[in-house]
Amino acid sequence: MAIPVNIDDLINRRIVESNRVEFKSDFNPNAVIHTICAFANDIDNIGGGYIVVGVEEHNGSPVFPIKGIEQDRIDGILQELVGYCRMIEPFYAPIAEPVLFEGVYCIVIWVSGGYGRPYKAPFDVYGKEAKKSAKYYYIRKFSSTVVASPEEEKELFYISADIPFDDRPNLAAEVDDLDLGLIRAYLKEVGSDLYEHSLKMSLLEVAKDMQLVSGPPERIKPLNVAILMFSECPEKYFRYARIEVVDIPDPTGTNMTEKIFTGPIHRQLRDALAYIKNYTVKSVTIKVKDKAEAERIYNFPYAAIEEVLANAVYHRSYQINEPITVRITPYAIEITSFPGFDRSISDESIEKYNIRARFYRNRRIGDFLKELKLIEGRNTGFPNAIKALTENGSDLMSFEMNEQRDYLSVTIPVHKYFSKRGNTGSEQYEDRIINILKKDTLTITELAIQMGYKGITAKLTRTVNTMVKNGVLKKTAVDNAIKLQYNG
Repeated sequence: MAIPVNIDDLINRRIVESNRVEFKSDFNPNAVIHTICAFANDIDNIGGGYIVVGVEEHNGSPVFPIKGIEQDRIDGILQELVGYCRMIEPFYAPIAEPVLFEGVYCIVIWVSGGYGRPYKAPFDVYGKEAKKSAKYYYIRKFSSTVVASPEEEKELFYISADIPFDDRPNLAAEVDDLDLGLIRAYLKEVGSDLYEHSLKMSLLEVAKDMQLVSGPPERIKPLNVAILMFSECPEKYFRYARIEVVDIPDPTGTNMTEKIFTGPIHRQLRDALAYIKNYTVKSVTIKVKDKAEAERIYNFPYAAIEEVLANAVYHRSYQINEPITVRITPYAIEITSFPGFDRSISDESIEKYNIRARFYRNRRIGDFLKELKLIEGRNTGFPNAIKALTENGSDLMSFEMNEQRDYLSVTIPVHKYFSKRGNTGSEQYEDRIINILKKDTLTITELAIQMGYKGITAKLTRTVNTMVKNGVLKKTAVDNAIKLQYNG
């Protein structure tokens, strides 16, 4: 059974975060079983991890050249591993595979978050007394495997009662709803050795190897993540599992365009980002005083849009029948998803832009998106977006949620340079209002109709209030109605 990740990327930790990869110079049963137990417990819901046997490490980094494992020892180690794993309670079996890397053999052990967690393992797995050895709950803390404290044990039992939604079987779907071509395309893109094997395998065999299905042989069902990533029509089972991009160049809705992206969620993300990049992102090169080099600035830095939208796809709830919406106006891009930030992130942290989630809503989706390089490591999305905005000279984004955190709207403001360029349009808008009010005194509703609107718009209200505040207009009471008058 092949591991569905690129081995070179795994060892060099280009995709998987360092705290999810453990290097072992040789097969030490105690250390390996304890780490398997810790990854299977997956206390942070980040998708388990990988153990690479045959690689020495120094300060957490692999030592090159790779030491490796003698080829004639591999079968024996794999057999021993099966026996030692039976000491984990309840039983847990990881996926292990010998791989040839840089001319030497290593053993890669893939440990995904277990359905039967919490797991515990003997302190000592050796010899006849192993069954009598005290058993402990092991967890990952940063990049180390440790025994869980009493408080951490309570937390482990608490989170174990709820399997992440994307890792649950979809009882309404069938394995045939998955598309083998999509799965193979993914394996080829990420450089997995499983791709070559998959060319000779059935859909069910590949899905089993990738842990995309679960259940007894007579009733095998695809997981929710499998439907979302590897089905041509995930909306069949998840209503509004799509991205809607709405461009509103004018408050009246004139020339408004709407584009809906459907299909596998990673394709949605890529297509939506490409559309926004091609049709919305603009740049200008300006000469800065006292600087030899000109500067290029963007109305909306693409990297910030990419991070925020990818974050929405990763962290949204697919149990809520609402799409991800991207609302584009001349002043901002607003990306809305459901629900809002996890309760583990305090209001104070949000105000300080210190967005660090304790628990992850969709751990398997996150793993696949990381392999595709659509997202990076944990808790880096918003910091990367902030960095892109800062480097572009843009104002920082803002967050909006209701008290219940039912939704999250992230607003990326347009760069001030482009906002200034739009001032001419604002002045023309005010001139239209003045020219109308020079002829007659009107209520704001009458003014809206004169300007061609069906009703009072937010832009009109905002502009009128500003003009009243600045003394350009004044409000007067006429026949029990508040009317607007040009104060010229």
